[in-house]
Amino acid sequence: MKRELERAKEVLDNHGVIAFPTETVMGLAVYYDDYDAYLKLNNIKRRPEDKPYTMMVKSLKEIEKYAYVDERTQKIMASFMPGPLTILLPAKDSVPTWVTHNSGIIGIRIPSNEIGLALLNALDKPILVPSANRSGENPALNSGETKKIFGDEVDFIIEGEANLDKPSTIIDLTGEEIKIVRPGPISIEEINEVLKR
Repeated sequence: MKRELERAKEVLDNHGVIAFPTETVMGLAVYYDDYDAYLKLNNIKRRPEDKPYTMMVKSLKEIEKYAYVDERTQKIMASFMPGPLTILLPAKDSVPTWVTHNSGIIGIRIPSNEIGLALLNALDKPILVPSANRSGENPALNSGETKKIFGDEVDFIIEGEANLDKPSTIIDLTGEEIKIVRPGPISIEEINEVLKR
């Protein structure tokens, strides 16, 4: 595993795209501030330009480096992160505008699976992580499926499989009311329950 992580870091350091298992589905990844790799990722995914990527970080503390966090958000983060939840927050200036598509909003998540966390801990900075699929198609659930979809377009694939088979829940925390952007493993009822406490 150590060797795989070292190789993944080397590829990212050289503006490459990697794939790895998360606890939801397989993910693709580039460094969050690497514009060349970002363009390559868009090309590989055949992704429409209007859909930003999620930023993956290794800890709750790291989220505050890249986004503004209020008390409500802290409560949600403490209960559901790491885990299959992506939160949309107002981005700080440390996030390039092309990452947020000039919206000033960043989606952030912390994976809870061993490989995902080991990868983030081996890196010096966060990564942008969409699911491993062509735009509009189903995401890959293991390294073999990822290889079938992308062939040599992805520079390195960490072996393994995802645990949940569906992407994370996405919630928008930028307004007064919490909005579900994409339903997933964590329900709005569970989130509201935590906020009531």
